[in-house]
Amino acid sequence: MKILLTAINAKYIHSNPAIYYLKSYANEYRDYIELAEYTINQYTDDILQSIYRKKPTMLAFSCYIWNISMVEEIIREYRKLDESVKIWLGGPEVSYDPEECLKRLPEIDGVMIGEGEATFTELAEYYFQLENSFLHSRNVETADIDIKCDEDTPKVLSSNNEKDARKLLSEIAGIAYRTENGEVIVTKARKPMDFTRLPFLYQEAMELSEFSNRIIYYETSRGCPFSCSYCLSSIDKRVRFRDIDLVCQELRLFLDKKVAQVKFIDRTFNCKKSHAMAIWQFIKEHDNGITNFHFEIAADILDEEQLSLLETLRPGLIQLEIGVQSTNNKTIDAINRRMDLNKVSENVARIKNAENIHQHLDLIAGLPYEDYNSFGNSFNEVYAMKPDQLQLGFLKVLKGSYMEEVCKEYGIVYKAKPPYEVLYTKWLSYVDVIRLKGVEEMTEVYYNSGQFKNTLAFLEHFISSPFAFFEDLARYYDNSGLFGLNHNRIRRYEILLDFIEECFDTKIVSVAKQIMIFDLYHRERLKTRPSFAPYPEEYKKVFKAYMTSQGTSKKGEQIHLEHFDYDIVEAVFSGDIVKKDLFIKFDYQKKSMLHGEAEFTILTEKEIDTVNM
Repeated sequence: MKILLTAINAKYIHSNPAIYYLKSYANEYRDYIELAEYTINQYTDDILQSIYRKKPTMLAFSCYIWNISMVEEIIREYRKLDESVKIWLGGPEVSYDPEECLKRLPEIDGVMIGEGEATFTELAEYYFQLENSFLHSRNVETADIDIKCDEDTPKVLSSNNEKDARKLLSEIAGIAYRTENGEVIVTKARKPMDFTRLPFLYQEAMELSEFSNRIIYYETSRGCPFSCSYCLSSIDKRVRFRDIDLVCQELRLFLDKKVAQVKFIDRTFNCKKSHAMAIWQFIKEHDNGITNFHFEIAADILDEEQLSLLETLRPGLIQLEIGVQSTNNKTIDAINRRMDLNKVSENVARIKNAENIHQHLDLIAGLPYEDYNSFGNSFNEVYAMKPDQLQLGFLKVLKGSYMEEVCKEYGIVYKAKPPYEVLYTKWLSYVDVIRLKGVEEMTEVYYNSGQFKNTLAFLEHFISSPFAFFEDLARYYDNSGLFGLNHNRIRRYEILLDFIEECFDTKIVSVAKQIMIFDLYHRERLKTRPSFAPYPEEYKKVFKAYMTSQGTSKKGEQIHLEHFDYDIVEAVFSGDIVKKDLFIKFDYQKKSMLHGEAEFTILTEKEIDTVNM
């Protein structure tokens, strides 16, 4: 018997915690279980060949919106290669329509519904009993009958024994399967487990060497107390927490192994204050200076005690993902979301001022009552909070979600195939969706990359709104045929400069160009200067003289000196354009842990005089 638990992840750096949970819980059968992780970027032929070489007798797939199409293709082809293998599916993409899934995929044997650890273990037991029963019957037959069995005998024995054993399938809670006459059976729902009873999911990977360049996903709670209509987590409102002492033991392993990032998949990590505080306090006290922890939180329920603790954490120790989704009150009510926007804004600002935590704020386009202008307002209000990343996503109508039930009422039309993304609504046309796709890409390239931070901050003084700016920039890309092309970083700067030259007066262009140079060198010491940043010979001599005067000529690769004609610091802060000779020194030996930017220093007049001597 060989069971292959298979995951097809969105990226190589991702891991799939579900299959690790299943194997760790089915401890009795661990020697017969193998894990296989692939990505959606691989060729299906390569995955098919890999699975075939492993020769599983039971093949199980973890199914999500990003991989279900690929999983189905592989299943259909693999069944042609192996008629005897038992194929089972599990995960959110099949849990909410298992009957339809079985009808659509005659190649599969069944579906595990919902929480899968105990269900999978019972299925493994069932197939082991089936195999042992067959082997026992075969041994008895060959011992009692001194004749050579014909070719069909094992098949008959297997079929008869499987028929007897299949009666036990009905006793396994939380599955759907097809009988021999084609009838689809759905067994009783499985009760939620005691989360603390689950063994550590990475027990088999104690050395964690396979995760050296990957994100480790980890959860300390299941369920969510909120009822957001677009989210599957709202279905399970009973939040179950893992014992905090056990959590700390497991976190210590990640810290001891110095893994790069641990991403908590708790839906609202801070819904129980004492639980969140205990974990934050633990990782603060055991910080290894390397590991980063990612949490999805509700920012408006943070109180003074939590904020005070967060302010004391090492820069880069944690990052926070905060789902705002919309600032339209009618939209918030329609999606059954509870949120105090003023409190979100206050707490995001408080965390930002501490300059130690990366904040990622989310918006969703295509929600009820949110038209194009309303979404623009939501964008501007969240942008004003100055998150490190502003994620503009599009509504996905997930199977089993309340949004799926009410989509006709709201006129929400979405794609028939995963990821079931919105096409249009009563309030948002498909033309609007296309326009927002352009805004999304420009936000990702020019804001979320962090590479144009000061340039954008300067331009904000001269635009009607951030949303209008990214909208205009997307239109410029579209009109110039720039979408769909693979632009490098310098080319992105050049395109932005072309756009600025078209939309702003010459004085703004001159300053913006210099701030762009600052942004470039703030991130790294360039080997080749961009075309819009010539470097006169006189400043090369100044730079060399300064390095010599400081006794740091051998460290030239770690330090850069740049001259500016304007007070760019004041320009970024206030928008005022003031002519000024400015020398700024960038030190790449001293980079911020939060953003990876070089420390910079404005040289004093005395230092400038030293340079000019």
